[in-house]
Amino acid sequence: MQWNWQQKDWPNFRYDNAALDALETQFLKQSGVVVGTLKHIESDAKDDLVIDLISTEAIKTSEIEGEFLNRDSVQASIRRNFGLDASGKRPTPAEQGIAEMMTALYQTFDDPLSDAMLFQWHKMLTSGRTDLNDIGCYRTHAEPMQIVSGADYAPNIHYEAPPSAQVGEEMARFIEWFNASQSMPPLTRASIAHLYFECIHPFEDGNGRIGRAIAEKALSQNLGQPTLLALSHAIQSKKKAYYANLEQSNKTLDLTDWITYFAGTILEAQRYSLQLIEFLIAKTKLYDRLQGQLNERQDKVIARMFREGPEGFKGGLSADNYMSITSAPRATTTRDLADLVAKGALIKTGERRYTRYWLKLDTEYQN
Repeated sequence: MQWNWQQKDWPNFRYDNAALDALETQFLKQSGVVVGTLKHIESDAKDDLVIDLISTEAIKTSEIEGEFLNRDSVQASIRRNFGLDASGKRPTPAEQGIAEMMTALYQTFDDPLSDAMLFQWHKMLTSGRTDLNDIGCYRTHAEPMQIVSGADYAPNIHYEAPPSAQVGEEMARFIEWFNASQSMPPLTRASIAHLYFECIHPFEDGNGRIGRAIAEKALSQNLGQPTLLALSHAIQSKKKAYYANLEQSNKTLDLTDWITYFAGTILEAQRYSLQLIEFLIAKTKLYDRLQGQLNERQDKVIARMFREGPEGFKGGLSADNYMSITSAPRATTTRDLADLVAKGALIKTGERRYTRYWLKLDTEYQN
C-alpha cells in the first residue's frame, strides 16, 4: 500500500473548489451571526463566556484521545491564565497543560506558526509525562510511527507516517505552506492544514490535539479573531466518522471528500458554538432575574444544571436528582422545586414519578 506522502506529487493536494463554495459561504454567514451575538454581551459576561467555550474545547479535545479531565479544574486553570480570580480543585498536570495550550491558542492566534510554537504546545500537553522520550521536539525514534489496532500478532495498520528522519524537512515545508496560505478560503485551509499535519504525525504523542488546534488557528487567522469554535465537541460526538475519514484520506492527494467532510464538521461546530453562546447569555439573564431570590440549595442545583450545558440533564431533573445534589429531605425538595417553578426558574413536565424539571431559558435552544 502506498500512503499519500509516498506519492510523487506529495504534498500537492487536489480538490474541487466549486464543490466547496456553498460551504465556505455558509461558514462566513454563520461567523457574522456569531460576531453579532457576541456584541450584545457585556465585558465581564464575555470573559465568562470565552472561558466556558475554551474549557469545553479543552475537555472535548482530550476526550477524543480517551483522556477525561475535570471541567472545574480546567476552567479554573484557564481563568488563572487570563488573570482572573479562580478557585477550586488543584489541577492535574494534564488539566493544567491543556488549559495552557488552549489559552495560548486563543491569545496568539495571529502569530505565525513555527517550530518553537509547536514545541511549546507539546511541552504543555505532555506536562507530567514520564513515558515519552521526545518532549518539546519532533519524534526521533527509529521504529515506524504507525496507527494500529487489533492484537499484536495480527495488527491492523490504519496508517504509517513518514519516518522520523524525514519529519524535520516535512514540518519545515508544512509550516511554510501554512504561513503562506492565508488567502485560501477558511474551511479549505483549515481542512487541509489538519490532514496535512496529521499525515506527518511529527510528535511521539499529542498529534491529534495539536492538529485540531492548528485547524482552529487557521480559521481564526482567516477571520481575524479567535473563532471560539466547538470543533472538538463536534468531532467527539461522531468520533468514528472522524477517524474513518482520516483513514480514507491518507492514501490519496485528492482531498475533495475530506474537505467536504471536515468543512461540514466545522459548520456543525459553529452552530453548536452559537447555541452555547445563546445558552450562556440566557444563563446570565436568568441569574440577573433571580438575584437574591434563591436559597443555598436552589442556587447549588441551578448551577449544577447549567454545568450540563444546553442539552441539560438527560431526561430532565428529578426530585431524586435534587435530593442527591443538596442532601435535602423530600419535603424540603418538594417545596424548593415548587418555588423554583413559581419564580420562573424551572419548567415542570410530567406527573408523579415521571415529573421532571428543566431550566426556563430565554432562548430558542431551551429544552
